[in-house]
Amino acid sequence: MKPILISACLLGMPVRYDGRSKGILSDWLHQLGAKGYLLPFCPEVAGGLATPRPPAERRGEQVVTEAGEDVTAEFERGAALALALCQREGITIALLKEGSPSCGSRRIYSGRFDGINVPGEGKTAQLLRRHGITVFSEDQLGELASLLGTST
Repeated sequence: MKPILISACLLGMPVRYDGRSKGILSDWLHQLGAKGYLLPFCPEVAGGLATPRPPAERRGEQVVTEAGEDVTAEFERGAALALALCQREGITIALLKEGSPSCGSRRIYSGRFDGINVPGEGKTAQLLRRHGITVFSEDQLGELASLLGTST
């Protein structure tokens, strides 16, 4: 099995904007990690943003903080680094944090900092898909396991 790119926060690494993680409890993921199949990555940190950092949301092609600071360049840099890592390691599948302005694969926040989710993709998920990488969210572990021929 080829390695799978995974949002570092899903493995319990405290890299989210609030300095926390969104670690998910999954024996199946733990087994994949123990076998060396999971490659953790945080595009926001890789792109140059600190932890903790102000929350950010997509507004069209821009990513801005609630105070209006444009952090699009950092998000795009992180996305490009994620893609480069996937290409270098032969990664064709990514498991990314849903809702994130980087990693959201089916939904993101509205861009108005109102807590409302809307259909959309984060910068990293969008770029990876554009280059043929299949992106799953933590809500799709069963579908990912099925694709890999395993069970959760």
